[in-house]
Amino acid sequence: MEKREIGNSLTKGPSEAKRGAFSRRSVLTLVCTLGAAAPFGFGAARALTASGTGSLSYSPDFICRAAANTEELQGPPRQLKIAWNANAACTVAAAVAKERRIFAKHNLDVDFVNFGGTTDQLLEAIATGKADAGLGLALRWLKPLEQGFDVRITAGVHGGCIRLLGSKAANIDSLESLRGKAIAISDQASPAKNFFSIYLAKKGIDPAQEVEWRQYPANLLALAVDKGEVQALAEIDPLPYLWLKEGKLNEIATNLTGEFADRTCCVLAIRGSLTRSEMPVAAALTRSILEAADRVASDPADAAAIYSGYGGRGSLEDLATMYRSHTHHRHPVGAELKKQLLLYTDELRAVNVIKRSTDPAKFADRIYLDVLS
Repeated sequence: MEKREIGNSLTKGPSEAKRGAFSRRSVLTLVCTLGAAAPFGFGAARALTASGTGSLSYSPDFICRAAANTEELQGPPRQLKIAWNANAACTVAAAVAKERRIFAKHNLDVDFVNFGGTTDQLLEAIATGKADAGLGLALRWLKPLEQGFDVRITAGVHGGCIRLLGSKAANIDSLESLRGKAIAISDQASPAKNFFSIYLAKKGIDPAQEVEWRQYPANLLALAVDKGEVQALAEIDPLPYLWLKEGKLNEIATNLTGEFADRTCCVLAIRGSLTRSEMPVAAALTRSILEAADRVASDPADAAAIYSGYGGRGSLEDLATMYRSHTHHRHPVGAELKKQLLLYTDELRAVNVIKRSTDPAKFADRIYLDVLS
């Protein structure tokens, strides 16, 4: 499907008044400098922040991080390119941020690159500056990131868009009933295969020996089940959600089942060179996506309408209900997200997706960056 044209940001530069006076960022930057000179710096920090809004701590480290990460971007809107799949339901936060002017609010002018290549190519495009950031599924990205792309994950966006469905006709209604059966997937490196390999292994079923994974085009997975070629399918929304409504399939599990209830699946990643040279831009982009995710959670009908406008399948009512089943209100950052990336890495090692020699803690440290604190 063709996606519709995306309008340019209408955000203007700072007002004449702002340009003619010291900005709060300028004050905080001066405080950072003074703070390095110990007691004099602390005294100056107290004096300079006394008239500001709120009750800023005068710790130099705190003030420097605040100056870098919490101030609005100054000057004309910063132009950025985000690589994504416009038809993927899980990336809707980016479209919401664009259409509801959340990017513009944070002084960003964002264009989308609808990327149809492999994950390795997408991550290479970000790492080499062909795009500035991307949204995608952690369980598809972790293996390619093992290669060392200069890309940093800054936020989890939501969970809940990966489903495992079993044939009612074949009495597939539990994990145990999948022993010796075949599962349809859209590709052998799909996040659905990776997640349910982890899930099966945790439940004592060998995902390599006790089930068979058969690859089909994504839109033919349900047909393969219907014809009896396979007994189950694993895929990301919106297709499995829509197929479930047809009544021929049982939902056996999702990536929110059991211990995974708080896990993220979709993540935001930013090119490493941007995070090093323009941390405030990386922070503004991350905040925009998280604010948009909250909007998806609070107004799923609006998110459904926006997604539909970008080529999303399904009725508005079905799409809104699907978004309600996701966890767009839960988007981990900081230590929580780093822990989740570590856990996923360790779990993917256990099912032979990630190399056994990869250290999960060191890997999580390398691929995650906290841009918000």
